[in-house]
Amino acid sequence: MSKAGPTPLSPEQLTVPIDLESLGFTSTDDLEPFKGILGQDRAVEAMHFGVAMRRPGYNMFVMGEPGTGRFSYAMRYLQAEAKRMATPQDCIYVNNFDEPREPRALHMAPGIAAAFIEDIDHLIDNLLATFPAVFEHPAFQQKKSAIDRRFNKRYDSAIDTVERKALERNIALYREGQNLAFTPMRDGKGLDEAEFTRLPEAERERFHADISDLEEVLNEALSSLPQWKRESSNELRELNEQTITDALQPLLQPLTERYCDNPGVCQYIQAMHQDLLKIVIELIADERATDARPEAVKKAALIERYSPNPVIEHPGSRGAPVVHEPHPSYDNLFGRVEYSSEQGALLTSYRHIRSGALHRANHGYLVLEAEKLLSEPFVWEALKRALQSRELKIESPWADLGRLTTVTLTPEVIPLSVKVVLIGSRRIYYTLQDHDPDFQELFRVLVDFDDYLPRTPDSIDGMAQLLKTRVDEEGMAPLSVAAVARILTYSARLAEHQQHLSASISDIFQLVAEADLTRQLAGDRMTDTGHIERALQAKEARTGRASARIREDMLSGVILIDTAGAAVGKCNGLTVLAIGDSVFGVPARISATVYPGSSGIVDIEREVSLGQSIHSKGVMILTGYLGSRYAQDHQLEISASIALEQSYGYIDGDSASLGEVCALISALSRVPLKQGFAITGSINQFGEVQAVGGVNVKIEGFFRLCEARGLTGEQGVIIPRSNVPNLMLHQTVLDAAKAGLFHIYAVENVDQALSLLAGEDAGTPDAAGNFPEGAINARAVQRLKTINNRGQHNDDSDTRAGSGDEEEAAPLVKQ
Repeated sequence: MSKAGPTPLSPEQLTVPIDLESLGFTSTDDLEPFKGILGQDRAVEAMHFGVAMRRPGYNMFVMGEPGTGRFSYAMRYLQAEAKRMATPQDCIYVNNFDEPREPRALHMAPGIAAAFIEDIDHLIDNLLATFPAVFEHPAFQQKKSAIDRRFNKRYDSAIDTVERKALERNIALYREGQNLAFTPMRDGKGLDEAEFTRLPEAERERFHADISDLEEVLNEALSSLPQWKRESSNELRELNEQTITDALQPLLQPLTERYCDNPGVCQYIQAMHQDLLKIVIELIADERATDARPEAVKKAALIERYSPNPVIEHPGSRGAPVVHEPHPSYDNLFGRVEYSSEQGALLTSYRHIRSGALHRANHGYLVLEAEKLLSEPFVWEALKRALQSRELKIESPWADLGRLTTVTLTPEVIPLSVKVVLIGSRRIYYTLQDHDPDFQELFRVLVDFDDYLPRTPDSIDGMAQLLKTRVDEEGMAPLSVAAVARILTYSARLAEHQQHLSASISDIFQLVAEADLTRQLAGDRMTDTGHIERALQAKEARTGRASARIREDMLSGVILIDTAGAAVGKCNGLTVLAIGDSVFGVPARISATVYPGSSGIVDIEREVSLGQSIHSKGVMILTGYLGSRYAQDHQLEISASIALEQSYGYIDGDSASLGEVCALISALSRVPLKQGFAITGSINQFGEVQAVGGVNVKIEGFFRLCEARGLTGEQGVIIPRSNVPNLMLHQTVLDAAKAGLFHIYAVENVDQALSLLAGEDAGTPDAAGNFPEGAINARAVQRLKTINNRGQHNDDSDTRAGSGDEEEAAPLVKQ
């Protein structure tokens, strides 16, 4: 039987390096800085549309993987566009003197809020300087004394009348503080109690009667005293109000004139005027020495009552705001009401209102990271409510749950006009699309960042300019043209395609920074290829513990992987492991056993719940392929087991299905497979080989094992033909391939892979569907027929055994 199958891929097919001459420069110093975003035309157009569309609901979701420049581009573009927009109004909260629990929101021109707050602070200082000094003015004291004199005159006149009547009856009227008393007199002198008791009884009785009459006269004379006091108090209050008004007029009039074009501010100034009339004497001008308060306490009280609380300010800014909230908790987004504790009680006021990111971004742009946003309780639903109602409320999310028991505020609602920009992965975007009907209505603009860039002269030039911009911004050394070419090759490796460059710019910048450190340690002036290679090797060494440990177990025989010889029902599959930021390929033995029966193909990984859905699908496809390939004229009666040996974790993906079908056919035909090969690829029901992921790390994982054991020239890897454009292999693999020590084969169908593994032709069917005698496929068909005939023979024997006299068998059953 002649050896057949594909020839090894040439070294030129295993990678596509960057042509240094095509770059046209010697170092990045020769290049101009890069402006804009590299190769994301679709995303750029979507961003332009989202910013230009002002209608509600056209918020944006910037979709892509981290490191693609999605966040930095979004911020740069939004900031540039925001500068062309009008600066929004400032907003302050002020005291609502009629209902302090419902503070009022005042809107004013940008930059005016700070000036207004400063004016109120000056007003408070002037109030402290004016009061109580204005009540010490001689004119005020004269008017106050006149009011007191009028009251005293009435009072004294009434007392004098009663006193004269008392003297006519030889009785004296005494004043003891606020009390009045009558005392009998003799010879113009008041009698004490002892003298009074020595008087004749008749005289004492007369005095008692006269005093009783005089008390009635006194009560009648003073019956109007409460009215006199009310009139005096009213006169004094009017005097105080007039004095306060006269004193406030020069203080408030400039404010009214300065802010006359803002009705809300003017209304607040008038409300301050009315409130000051009520509280100035008590708060500032209380003359009682025992209650005198320091100036600092008075000022703090006035500030707490009158000074505005800014929630939105744009001092000196030009254009609309662009706000990024890195921690989008409920309070950080929507604001909150804070409390202070006084003697165990929680107190608050309009001065304790704190703004959130939505306040700062109002009439501009708010940039949020979707994953962080969705992880915060209450936030997503509250954000949707705010965008739908176009209102910004400051409220506690715990109030609806009944957990907020203290008195709180209900600040006036602020109109909301903001464009929210969510930045997240594809998984989050499609999850929201599927499970949240409001999402599509609120985020109608998708800004989709590609994971890779087409490898064109423009994108290569742009990447080189971007590298120049980065090293200049970070103060790093320039890159040589060879270093740039190596970085571009690394970018294509990240993209896993010969005609693509990776859009994960952050990974590339990370490599440049690490190479620059290597250059510094070496004392070189320019970063060259050697520095790039050493940086890559250092990163692999830092993150390669797990892969090295697995390779050591393979070399010591703990993990059974053969790289030489041949075996029936065994082949080396290729898997990819991801541990943290380390991704590496690991060979895994695939084994298959076949025996008579009708259990079908048993996927051991699936039976023990280690095989995930896609892997199980790949194994089930094998049944379809075997049936269509080998059982056209008889039933597919087979029992077989397939397993990935020494795998103890979850397995997913169908890239092992090509190896599994080869191992299964080997077990059927009893044809040994070369263990010097490793194989990867998925198949369909027609035996066509389909592309898989991670092909570069898979090849390199098996190559390192072979290299450690010693390359023989008989080792290699079999991959799908459709994966050839994905090959960007390490230089060590390329060198081995050039020397003929290691081979990479590309196959299009199962027969080609089987021929390579077995070292003989698998066999092509003729027009009647028959395989050449002795070919692998012919032996597989013959084995299936043998198993099928044996099963039919057993069925016939069972039928004959069951056709005898059942009554004779009955006693055996009973026993």
